[in-house]
Amino acid sequence: MDEQNKNLILATALSFVVILTWFVLFPPPEPEPQLDTTAQTTTGAPVDGAIPAAPGTAPDAIDTSSAVGSEALESAPRIQIETPRLTGSISLLGGRIDDLKLKDYRTTVDDGAPIVTMLSPQGTTDAYYALQGWAAGTGLDAGAVPGPDTQWQLTGGANLGVGSPISLTWDNGAGQVFGRTIAVDENYMFTMTQTVTNNGDAPVSLAPYGMIVQHTQPDDLENFFILHEGAVAIANGELAETDWDDISEAPIDPKWGRQAIVQEGVTSGWIGFTDHFWQAILIPSAGQTFDQALTYDVRSDVYRAVTRLPTQTVAAGASAEVTTEFFAGAKEWATLRAYEDAGVAKFIDSIDWGWFFFLTKPIFWLLHELNKLIGNMGWSIIALTLIIKAVLFPLAYKSYVSMAKMKELQPEMEKLKEAAGDDRQKMQQGMMELYKKNKVNPAAGCLPILMQIPIFFSLYKVIFVTIELRHAPWFGVFNDLSAPDPTSIYNFYGWLPWGSPEPNSIMALIFIGILPLLLGISMWLQQKLNPAPTDPTQQMIFAWMPWVFMFMLGGFASGLVVYWIANNTITFTQQYLIMRSQGYKPDLLGNITSSFKRKPKAAANDAKAPATKGKK
Repeated sequence: MDEQNKNLILATALSFVVILTWFVLFPPPEPEPQLDTTAQTTTGAPVDGAIPAAPGTAPDAIDTSSAVGSEALESAPRIQIETPRLTGSISLLGGRIDDLKLKDYRTTVDDGAPIVTMLSPQGTTDAYYALQGWAAGTGLDAGAVPGPDTQWQLTGGANLGVGSPISLTWDNGAGQVFGRTIAVDENYMFTMTQTVTNNGDAPVSLAPYGMIVQHTQPDDLENFFILHEGAVAIANGELAETDWDDISEAPIDPKWGRQAIVQEGVTSGWIGFTDHFWQAILIPSAGQTFDQALTYDVRSDVYRAVTRLPTQTVAAGASAEVTTEFFAGAKEWATLRAYEDAGVAKFIDSIDWGWFFFLTKPIFWLLHELNKLIGNMGWSIIALTLIIKAVLFPLAYKSYVSMAKMKELQPEMEKLKEAAGDDRQKMQQGMMELYKKNKVNPAAGCLPILMQIPIFFSLYKVIFVTIELRHAPWFGVFNDLSAPDPTSIYNFYGWLPWGSPEPNSIMALIFIGILPLLLGISMWLQQKLNPAPTDPTQQMIFAWMPWVFMFMLGGFASGLVVYWIANNTITFTQQYLIMRSQGYKPDLLGNITSSFKRKPKAAANDAKAPATKGKK
């Protein structure tokens, strides 16, 4: 086997290894499960706790945890939340925001599917809610500050809506009156203003806090390597992503009384929990210094994201006020960017852009703008492909011209091989001189391929993580470009009276859809621009490559397969036109028909390697 064949086999093997590794590490995601909000009866589970108070506070005043049963939560009065994008309620027991649904999103693409549940009360599956309160300091005991079991009274407003805030109040009976005003905007941002008026005879110290509580790890975790699920935070400009397991395995922090990951003295930032498409984030007002922490209570299997603002001392007859924000909703790029422009530091980074963020961000921005113009994400992906190919066209042109010149030099290279024999050094020297003399760069053909690899991975990341691709339709049955192709040869693409195999199953992989089939055909046609290589080994590799890639990429998001088909089609057109411009007319039809012709036995024997000669 000569050096050219060895290099070809090595390059092909490495390509297969890269794709196989990608397929193993980044398998197609499981179908998004329907959220289960069936209530479970739990009694006496701790709601929250471990908020450190002011320095010098007695240890028994630090823990604000309480045991609130499901009956107390169910019987507590509620205030309705109703906006164009949200529906739900706030419990007056603790003033907790614990019932929230997103009107614009449904659990599946099926007609009549329920809308997505964002937050749910304690006692339900995956209980997930937000709390605000005060940690007791000097002059107060734990029962004198509002906590998770405080029974608030509604004093202003009837229902919470855009432009219609509500006001709550609570008198601790010891001289301090606490107030809370909650407002919501047209998207997903709540603004909470907490006040305390000291009607007592002595000053008191207390620290305001905010908390997001998640009971157990969510049941619908995707556990996909390419996707971050867990806690996300910005602290003084630095992004921190923490997995659920990292929180539960954190060391015990004596100050917080449990396992905790703490960042003190944050002057700009936010913290919360995120999953594939939704997130809940606590955002102290700009200019406030605060501590942020992720804690885990192993006894109750409860995770918390906490912001604790500095302790305030309120003199007798004086008042104090603090304002914070709470985001609970979809990770929409335009919405997050608007909040970032309004002062929420690096809020757009709550989307998991990945290692290639310098590519994924501009690629998504361009895709987003194209979708605004075109109004269809499938055609926008094709338009994006055209733009990417146009940007890379100068490299592609040089590559194809270099390949054409290499073909012209093929006869001289064959002569060099015959003259050099087994002397590899002489062969390499002769080829380098030949390249230099004819101004040919043999590596030029690799540049477009190398440029495509990070773009391919970045586009896959964009299609997978961004909510704008979730349930994004193209046409016909292609109603979710973030999911694999729903069609199948099994039922002849819907013509036969039975359904397709279950997505991501072995049957679905074998009976591939129309998009993977078009992908394989587009790769095969691209090969046919050139005659088949004379070497049998090369012929075999080139013959199988399109169909191997077809099956391997068939289970990926259909939006990505659309991109790859468009990329192959444009590449085919570019290569054909450039070859014509260089005086070479590809015999496409002849190359296709010749691939179906059976090679005569004698010709096949002559094409075999010298080592096989003489055998019967």
